[in-house]
Amino acid sequence: MTRLLVVDDQILIRAGLAALATAAPGFEVVGQAATGEEAVDLAGALRPDVILMDIRLPGISGITALEYILAQAVDPKPKIVMLTVFDLDEYVYAALRAGASGFLLKDTPPERLLATVTLIADGEMLFAPTVTRRLIETFAPQPTEPRQHPASLTELTARETDVLHLVGQGLTNEQIAQHLVVSIATVKTHLNRVMSKLGLISRAQAVVIAYESGLVVPRQHTHHTPWASGARHVTTEPGP
Repeated sequence: MTRLLVVDDQILIRAGLAALATAAPGFEVVGQAATGEEAVDLAGALRPDVILMDIRLPGISGITALEYILAQAVDPKPKIVMLTVFDLDEYVYAALRAGASGFLLKDTPPERLLATVTLIADGEMLFAPTVTRRLIETFAPQPTEPRQHPASLTELTARETDVLHLVGQGLTNEQIAQHLVVSIATVKTHLNRVMSKLGLISRAQAVVIAYESGLVVPRQHTHHTPWASGARHVTTEPGP
C-alpha cells in the first residue's frame, strides 16, 4: 500500500487527486494540504511514502517545502513528485536540484498519473530522458559558465564516475550494466555509493550533478533510453 500526501492550493485539483488515488487499489491517501507550511507539518507527522505537491504554493513555495520536508525526514525519506503546468520550467529544474524524484504535468491522464506514482514509490524515475535532457540543458550552466564541482566528486572511484556519467546520459541500470559489462546488481551498488558520497536523494539529482559538474556536456549523447510503451511524458528508469 502506497501512502500518499496530496498538496495543492486548488481544492478541486487536490480533492480530485485524492479521490482518484482513494478509488484505486494499492493507494492510501493519508492527508491533504493546501499550503507549503501544511505540507511540511503533515509530512513530518504522517510520514507518507510519496508526496504529490504543486510546485507553486501560497506561503512557502513547493520547492522550499520540499527542502524542509527532506531535511527533517528520517529514512526512508518520502519520494516527492512535483506537479507543474510547464515541463521546461526553471522551477522544475530547481526542484530536481533540491531532491525531487520527478515531476508530472497537471494534464497527465489519471491512469498514467497513478502508474507513475507507483513507479516512483518503487524508486524509479518518472520522466522521459528526452524531457529531462531538454530541461537540464536549458537551465544547467553552459560550458562557458563556471562549473559547480562538488568536492566529494573527487571521492568517486573511476567506475563510480563511469556510472554517474552514464546515469547523466539517461541510461537505465540495465543499459549501464550492458555498457560496462557488469551485473545490474553491481550497477546498483556503484550508484548507491555515488548517491551516498555525493549526498544525493534522488536519481534526478544525480543527473543534474552530472551536467553541472561538466561530466555530461549538453547535446553530446551517444545513448538513448526508449520511452515506456504508450507513455506521454513518462518512462521507467530503475533507481538505485
